[in-house]
Amino acid sequence: MGPTDFFETSAWACGFRRIAGLDEAGRGPLAGPVVAAVVILPRRCTFACLDDSKLLTTDQRHSLFSSISSHAQDWGIGTASEHEIDQLNILGATRLAGWRAIQDLDAPPDYLLLDALQIPTVLIHQRPVIKGDQLSISIAAASILAKVTRDRIMETYHERFPNYQFHIHKGYPTPEHLKRLRQFGPCAGHRRTFRPVQAYLNA
Repeated sequence: MGPTDFFETSAWACGFRRIAGLDEAGRGPLAGPVVAAVVILPRRCTFACLDDSKLLTTDQRHSLFSSISSHAQDWGIGTASEHEIDQLNILGATRLAGWRAIQDLDAPPDYLLLDALQIPTVLIHQRPVIKGDQLSISIAAASILAKVTRDRIMETYHERFPNYQFHIHKGYPTPEHLKRLRQFGPCAGHRRTFRPVQAYLNA
């Protein structure tokens, strides 16, 4: 069935007015930043084919990115670098990216829907939703903005580190990425604390 506005409507019924969905992309890769996006949609806003970004094609994500960024009431992007991921761990860096995304809004939300995550440093009402990117239209919209933004960042990493083909696998531990990691060793864009990267550093 895809995501609906059930959670957003419930929040509206409780008196909240700036209801945001937040999601991230890039927790699993061995390289590059983690990217969070936050989206505030107007009421009764719908998008054709809207779903969890992982279930969509590249063309669908790019089309939806344009529609969401044009029609959203407000939206923001935040990132945490591979160096911050190494310093904080991936959960801490994901929360930092989420906090930065909220700071990127024109005005703060008064209610936050998240995909199975909470951000303790954000002092507003938060509702974590398991599989939220498949259930909430706001979280699904945020997942698309985060995914497309991160993919674009990884294309710039390919320009900086062409040996690794980051524009294809986006830093995820695919066989091709692991082959190139073994061949060339880690680059400055890799996450030093992630086990496969550590193994090649130690070698």
